[in-house]
Amino acid sequence: MMVIGVSLLAQAEGVSAQAEGLMPETAQDLPDPELVAKLKALRPDIPIEAVLTTPLEGIYALELTGGTVLYGTADGRYLFAGDMYELREEGLVNLTEDRRTRKRRVLIDEVAIDDMAVFPAAGERKAVINVFTDVDCSYCRKLHLEMADLNALGIEVRYLAYPRAGVGSRSYQKIVSAWCSGNRNAAITELKLGKSIPDRTCQNPVADHFELGRLVGVTGTPAIVTEDGRLLPGYMAASDLAAAIGL
Repeated sequence: MMVIGVSLLAQAEGVSAQAEGLMPETAQDLPDPELVAKLKALRPDIPIEAVLTTPLEGIYALELTGGTVLYGTADGRYLFAGDMYELREEGLVNLTEDRRTRKRRVLIDEVAIDDMAVFPAAGERKAVINVFTDVDCSYCRKLHLEMADLNALGIEVRYLAYPRAGVGSRSYQKIVSAWCSGNRNAAITELKLGKSIPDRTCQNPVADHFELGRLVGVTGTPAIVTEDGRLLPGYMAASDLAAAIGL
């Protein structure tokens, strides 16, 4: 085992992120090492969500809100950032990203499909993608223009609202109005075409979707989360996206 720089990822062929079970799903019974106390004394506002053991004895992983992971020694003397990889005969296994992937999958699975804007596959559904979207984002609009092609490829697109300007912004109000309309899909399409729709309000999940995006590591839109929890940031053409999810 060893820890290597993230830059090696770009150099490695056949990197695997399927290391199920190598890092624990929870650490509820794990006592906080001295590392946590020392770090919180220096940075009281650091958003530590979980303390995890690692395959390296004496090294702990601190999972922060948004997916960042820090590593440190139990005595709190050393702290370092980056992803942890295992070197196997078949290639590099990114243990840190595997943990993020599994967490994303769990969080997305908890979202009620009725709270999404769903564009179903045409014919047989072969895959599902979850897309954090903003109606004022140019690349979100570009991806939306690929909708018919994505659906024709058997891909169901499930939108989650992510107004990049934040809760309370004009973009937030626009996407709330779409979610509160009688035809959510049509309203989103109108907005993504640069058109206006009537302002509406209702009980809606937009703020919850925005917070969820922060938890799963969304930093821009569109952000695509696959069924297995992988995060594919940015616009991709329909054919490239289909290839990326194995179709």
